[in-house]
Amino acid sequence: MDLVVKLIIGIAQAMLATLQIAMLIRAILSWLPISDDNIFVRFVTMLTEPIVAPIRALFERMNWFQNIPIDISFLVAYILLSVVSTVLGVVA
Repeated sequence: MDLVVKLIIGIAQAMLATLQIAMLIRAILSWLPISDDNIFVRFVTMLTEPIVAPIRALFERMNWFQNIPIDISFLVAYILLSVVSTVLGVVA
């Protein structure tokens, strides 16, 4: 049973790492003059938006960080993924 739990935790950590890499790629792509209609940009957005959108909605509802020119919700989502990955590492 212990092996199954470690396998599940390992898979979860791999998925979190993949999401973090996708978020880094999305951040870099936002600095480049690439159209949002690009298939790669749409794919990376499709992967990362379900993580960022709830945090962005929470910040908008609470009127937090409304006048800041950068997307703080994106940074918070990345940090949360890091925290969850670290907690999984400690549990394993």
